[in-house]
Amino acid sequence: MEKVYIFDSTLRDGAQAEGISYSVQDKLKIVESLDELGIDYIEAGNPSSNVKDLEFFKEVNQLKLNHSKIVAFGSTRRCNILPEEDSNLQSLLSANTEVIAIFGKSWDFHVTEILKTTLEENLSMISSSIKFLVKNGKKVFFDAEHFFDGYKHNPVYALKTIQTAEEAGASSVVLCDTNGGCFPDEIATIVSEVRKKTKIEIGIHTHNDTGQAVASTIMAVMNGVRQIQGTIIGIGERCGNANLSTTIANLELKKGYQCLPNGNIQLLKSICVRIAEISNLALDKTMPYVGDSAFAHKAGMHIDGVLKSSSSFEHVDPELIGNSRRFLLSEVAGRGTILRKLKKIKPDITKDDPLVLDMVNKVKELEYQGYQFEGADACFELLALKAMGLYQSFFKLESFKVIGDTTNKSCLSTSTAMIKISVDGKTEITAAEGKGPVNALDKALRKALEVFYPEVKDIRLVDYKVRILNTNSGTSATTRVLISSSDGKNIWNTVGVSEDIIEASWIALVDSIEYKLNKTKRQGD
Repeated sequence: MEKVYIFDSTLRDGAQAEGISYSVQDKLKIVESLDELGIDYIEAGNPSSNVKDLEFFKEVNQLKLNHSKIVAFGSTRRCNILPEEDSNLQSLLSANTEVIAIFGKSWDFHVTEILKTTLEENLSMISSSIKFLVKNGKKVFFDAEHFFDGYKHNPVYALKTIQTAEEAGASSVVLCDTNGGCFPDEIATIVSEVRKKTKIEIGIHTHNDTGQAVASTIMAVMNGVRQIQGTIIGIGERCGNANLSTTIANLELKKGYQCLPNGNIQLLKSICVRIAEISNLALDKTMPYVGDSAFAHKAGMHIDGVLKSSSSFEHVDPELIGNSRRFLLSEVAGRGTILRKLKKIKPDITKDDPLVLDMVNKVKELEYQGYQFEGADACFELLALKAMGLYQSFFKLESFKVIGDTTNKSCLSTSTAMIKISVDGKTEITAAEGKGPVNALDKALRKALEVFYPEVKDIRLVDYKVRILNTNSGTSATTRVLISSSDGKNIWNTVGVSEDIIEASWIALVDSIEYKLNKTKRQGD
């Protein structure tokens, strides 16, 4: 298998995505996760950009990584000064990384109209910056910013920029579709032309502004690129970067390239879930390969086909990337689907077992009340455990109270939840403040339970959705609450239904924790 090197920019390009703000500890956890997966290069940010990044580089150099190399990122020197006098280049050296990535302009328009300098000076900036870093013992990747747009406007000059980088000692030149506007066929043609005129490794860096970043990256590899840049779950500025989880799976499973160490692709799903959680994001269910819906089947014909031959409706085995097949409960998938779900808990159950029909009737009854088990597998499992006599209740709610408060100055709503629970005859009373009643309840419940069950500390609410089911009933309408919870490794969904939104939320929260505790107990038995 031919090797393709993976360069992850989650900590730099990914951090530029809207709504993302990483702490130093967040970044260190992401580095450890990417190293576990076997990513070759981790772009860690610009050490001169802020105090947080300076602290991060000090901390990350203390980590013992098994595979990944940390990369500091910056730009070529400024116009009309020596590289020794450039503070950005000096800060890159101070990061103490073996590898440095610097970007420079490859589009003549950017040189003359944005940098306001000459084409000759830009080439000098590229050359002297790379020579300076190489002289100081660094391996340098040159990111040719706006390369594809530059090539389409002035191919001679765009090529001259990367040839200059090669002559100066760069180990790799990375062709960047910075605006994300190129089509895969354009990428393929231009990469093919560049390949004829360079001797060193070529990389590709695409953005997803036209929804084609992954396709463009794959086409680049098919035409000679051997380093691909992106972010592990596709986050990045504007519409994001090439999604590395999708790209890696496509290249390894479909095209026969080696992107990760042998066997590590089975970690892909769990690592993506972990990094999404650190990023305070819910992993997109429809994300290829690693999303929860990637191998979820709902239509009866699809389910029947998959059971007879998985390849009838699945393009790869989900276990290859650490994902799993799911059969969704709905009005189009009834008794057979329930039987298959029950077999996961009780493998010897048969279709004639009275429990199967009881569960079918129970699900229909609850769905009539407003429950939806299609997106709440954890609740179905709890329901099944109760029907089988395998369910264990880990705590009893004695009482709870939620008090809301809104300040006149800021109109910010805060809530305080007070909870009294009992576990094996022992009582725990606690309170917590949160941003709204549900957040306060969640905090208070976990705070009380941590006294008895330390593993609850790992549980975090990662998504919360509310739907009004009968809108014509006004404020007395039935409310369905769906929450997603995670322990850092797995994500599960629970649902609650009530005319009171607080009660519906409470039902879903309790089921979330009961599911985790029952799961832990059964795995330990």
